[in-house]
Amino acid sequence: MDTGPRPDRRPAIAICAWDPGFTAWDPVEDLSGDPWNPVGARTLPVPGSAEADALATELSALLARGDCSALLLVGRTSHAGAFRLQMRAENRRLDQSERLDHTGPGVARATAPAAEIVRDLADAGLTAMAASDAEEDAGSYILYRILNDLPDGPASPAIGLIRAPADAPNARVQAAVKTAASVIARHLAPLPRPNAA
Repeated sequence: MDTGPRPDRRPAIAICAWDPGFTAWDPVEDLSGDPWNPVGARTLPVPGSAEADALATELSALLARGDCSALLLVGRTSHAGAFRLQMRAENRRLDQSERLDHTGPGVARATAPAAEIVRDLADAGLTAMAASDAEEDAGSYILYRILNDLPDGPASPAIGLIRAPADAPNARVQAAVKTAASVIARHLAPLPRPNAA
């Protein structure tokens, strides 16, 4: 009896560099064309877009459908020095003119394990910090949109945003993203087994 290939029960982490001009993060490591995967999970690369609203909607839909169990946004920081794990996003329109959601909370907190990610980045030789300030760019806007769209409940997916300093070489950016994704993967449970027919 041919049972076919076994289903992949590893949970997926969507990784998205929201700015299409940010090319330091490349999910494909070699000529195979396959994206890099952390231990115990698989990555779902999502291309960035200049249309922040459309990208936020797409990423929220991936989470809502269960296509991924976690999300890591990747981009640049306007600050010098360290990689920054952004811990919150403010309720602001993309142009910062007023509140995005008049009934939503003023601040939404990222759900990725920030302290553990910062510790593992340091262990990997990367200077990093958890940052409470939200930078005024599309990354913060998208982060707020996604966090605000999450349904209420105890099992929130891990959602984080890591920012690289402008002078970080590509190899260090890739190491930082892989480290952060690996920490998130440690907290994800395998997908449930499909019901037998």
